[in-house]
Amino acid sequence: MAGAGGEPAGADAAARPRPRPRGRTTLLIAAAAVLGVVAGTCTGYLVQADREPTALPSLSQPVLTQKTQQTQQKGQEPAPLSAAQDRRVKTDGDLRKLLLKKPRGAKDNEFLLGDDGWMRLADYASVFEDSDEVFGGLVADEFRRVAVTGWRKGDAFVEIRLVQYRQEEAAVAADYAAGAQQWSESEDDVDSWDIPGTGDGMAYVRTRPDSEPGYLPVYTADAHAWRGDIHMEIWITDTKRISKKEILDLAERQMERL
Repeated sequence: MAGAGGEPAGADAAARPRPRPRGRTTLLIAAAAVLGVVAGTCTGYLVQADREPTALPSLSQPVLTQKTQQTQQKGQEPAPLSAAQDRRVKTDGDLRKLLLKKPRGAKDNEFLLGDDGWMRLADYASVFEDSDEVFGGLVADEFRRVAVTGWRKGDAFVEIRLVQYRQEEAAVAADYAAGAQQWSESEDDVDSWDIPGTGDGMAYVRTRPDSEPGYLPVYTADAHAWRGDIHMEIWITDTKRISKKEILDLAERQMERL
């Protein structure tokens, strides 16, 4: 997307999130975890060697019960969650339906990448620095799909992305949200706030505009949170400073839909 004068919004080199590195740091953490398991196991053997054998507990276990009136009365196994209760039913369906709707009076954001509310992997990778490297990283991190929407209201451009991962190996959505937050927090002249109801979601507003020759000064704001296998991103650009209320309202309402 782009701000006034055609400057990309949330997608140029000055406003692109860089995912948290998952190479050397991840290996070190994994190695530390393995060493901790080995050390703990060895300690356990040494302690147990000095103890008298103890009798094993009974293998029988009480029958699990479902704490609902229906299952208590019928003695059945716990009933499956309804579609309204099972979040996975929502997120495995048409992800575009979970995006916020364009406000009344807003115009289309003609700078959105993608087609019919979806961003291809290559399009999404292109909004990062080192897009070729990011493309390979997203593939390795089990990228699944991106649903996108946005609008223009006056000089303000909004873009919202729901980035979904398969997460068969790791909680990647949380990693990418944390990496984007880390990037935003590393910048100068940034105010930040918790996104209510998310636990660790954050919103950011830059107090100074980006200024380049030939372009109008542009203020930016972004928000990042995750839920399950989805990383939510919101990007706003405007020719005037963006308010705390504006970015938090969008972020909170979008997360409620997840």
